[in-house]
Amino acid sequence: MNTQKPLKVKVSITLDEDVIHQIRALAETDDRNFSQYINLVLKKHLNETQKEGDGKK
Repeated sequence: MNTQKPLKVKVSITLDEDVIHQIRALAETDDRNFSQYINLVLKKHLNETQKEGDGKK
């Protein structure tokens, strides 16, 4: 059984200032840092997108 955490890779992205402010506020409310919250949101979006794609078959 593999109990290691997934490998993290640093990336650089450019976001609109209003998006940054909203994400920072949501991350703070969820007791996460900015990067953790973005990762969470992206994973959720990818899972939902995959489910939608699976339903179209």
